[in-house]
Amino acid sequence: MAEDHTTRTIESTVAVGGAREEERISVATQWQLTWWRFRKHKVANIAAIVLITYYVVVLFADFFAYADPNLPAAKRGLLPPQPIHLFDDDGWNPHVLAFEGSRDPETFERVYEILGDQPISVQFFAQGLEYEILGIIPWDRHLIGVSDDAGGALAQEHVSLLGTDIQGRDMWSRIVFATRISMTIGLIAVAISQILGIVIGGVSGYFGGLIDTVIQRIIEIVRSIPQIPLLMGIAAAVPKDWTIEQIYFAITILLALILWTELARVVRGRFLSLREEDFVMAAELAGASRMRIILRHMVPSFLSHIIAATTLAIPTIIISETSLSFLGLGLRPPAISWGVLLQQAQNIQTLALSPWLLLPALPVIVAILAFNFLGDGLRDAADPYGT
Repeated sequence: MAEDHTTRTIESTVAVGGAREEERISVATQWQLTWWRFRKHKVANIAAIVLITYYVVVLFADFFAYADPNLPAAKRGLLPPQPIHLFDDDGWNPHVLAFEGSRDPETFERVYEILGDQPISVQFFAQGLEYEILGIIPWDRHLIGVSDDAGGALAQEHVSLLGTDIQGRDMWSRIVFATRISMTIGLIAVAISQILGIVIGGVSGYFGGLIDTVIQRIIEIVRSIPQIPLLMGIAAAVPKDWTIEQIYFAITILLALILWTELARVVRGRFLSLREEDFVMAAELAGASRMRIILRHMVPSFLSHIIAATTLAIPTIIISETSLSFLGLGLRPPAISWGVLLQQAQNIQTLALSPWLLLPALPVIVAILAFNFLGDGLRDAADPYGT
């Protein structure tokens, strides 16, 4: 009898809990349902944390970079990565080992000798080059730096976490600043392309008829143009005296004008199916303008899908910019992006002798994977009633 009573109690508790859960779901908004489902996607959550870290680096690149990314030093050219040793015989003591460079008389290759008996103390949140946080607040603290007992010299004279390039510029600092350009160009280009895709695709699907036919023919023409020859021609037409900022925005707009067509077709298909829905017809009978119906009633009904599509479009932009810069068709030095840094990795001989020049490819791979995992999670969460 006691066991039967306990069983009935457990069953009633489960039933009450299930009823409360169903009631909570029945009154939840679509955004709440999407958020609850997204939280269960562990891989997407990890990807979101990774991308947040990327954009923290974008905002505070000067803090994470301890050296001037454009300052050359011939005596430090192609210096191998220099690890930070956290302990010594006396316990906790972050330090790097000093090095001495010389030229091989036979091969003329620059050779570095690690001086194990000359440790240089390193400290976190150290004082270094002055900069402005977000371009507003002056500061001089960096993630790492050489401690005061090193004679007050700059960290870039002693520390090279990821080595240096052929001109002796610090690779860690250059990768950090390259993250700022490569990650922001993806956001801006996707924002422009998504706006174009939503507006043009919405107009095409909502109005139909001749307008739809003309827009669809334009989309087909844009999609039929080979991208590489087009980009090569545009790159050749860019004036040589353009500044880095002008080239940056030109590449951003160019990528946006190429990639808006896919979303436009998706939006057109959704509008074709939605324009016959009751809520759209009710809005028309109530006297709402066509633009209000599109922006206020139709777009929000599949906004979660647009967000997922946007997340999946950003890696395409990043790959495009990196590829163009790698081929010399995009950003050019002294601009710093992942593609520009990888230009030095085109030489097989250089890779054999200095494999750390391939390190800029690592943040590209991690960012692309993170965006794709996040996009998959958002796409699944966008259908909160799915199984």
